[in-house]
Amino acid sequence: MTKLSVNINKIAVVRNSRGGNLPDVVRAALDIERFGGEGITVHPRPDERHIRYADVRNLRPQLSTEFNIEGNPIPSFVELVCEVLPAQVTLVPDAVDAITSNAGWDTIANRDFLTDICAKFRSLGIRTSIFVNPDPEMVRGAKTCGADRVELYTEAYAAGYHADREAAIAPYVAAAEAARECGLGLNAGHDLNLDNLRYFVERIPWCDEVSIGHALISDALYYGLENTVQLYKREIELATSRV
Repeated sequence: MTKLSVNINKIAVVRNSRGGNLPDVVRAALDIERFGGEGITVHPRPDERHIRYADVRNLRPQLSTEFNIEGNPIPSFVELVCEVLPAQVTLVPDAVDAITSNAGWDTIANRDFLTDICAKFRSLGIRTSIFVNPDPEMVRGAKTCGADRVELYTEAYAAGYHADREAAIAPYVAAAEAARECGLGLNAGHDLNLDNLRYFVERIPWCDEVSIGHALISDALYYGLENTVQLYKREIELATSRV
């Protein structure tokens, strides 16, 4: 079954807006695990506007589920990952000034760089996933780079879902099939929510993991964190039961 990894960046945003340690990021992560979350995702950026490098270090010894660290593999990020040794690292080509991730890697143009990074993390026993657009060529390029998985950037799917969900999912199915054909694991993330998650998993039931942050934390303001985690898991379970 597809696992739910919860991105806790937005919890850190609230904390950082006032200083201090309220809400407590580590406590929130442990609560998410207790409520049924199967992984914790963080995406530290150099300006530390949400998750800080210190948060990553504090979280690692406390977590009992999979820890996934996302980010652009600049030297400081690579050093952090090598120090913390998460279960998974997701390579995302976000610019320093990007509000949020907005594109996947060109795994062909960046093959040499990504190959070196994947080899470094693999030597430390860290599973490496490369964030890509839903393009079979980019998926196959990730395989050539030595990645273990790809994460499909799902913003376009979410944007087109209500207008024509079949058209919106089509390139993702093609990319997911390419991943399966070349032996890559498959993750997905960005703008997945309670409206569109079930259909995504129904159409791509071999997806290993979805990483969801903004929508889930926003929903928790209305439904409560425990209930919201369960609502997202239920969507995955319902999708899987229809396969």
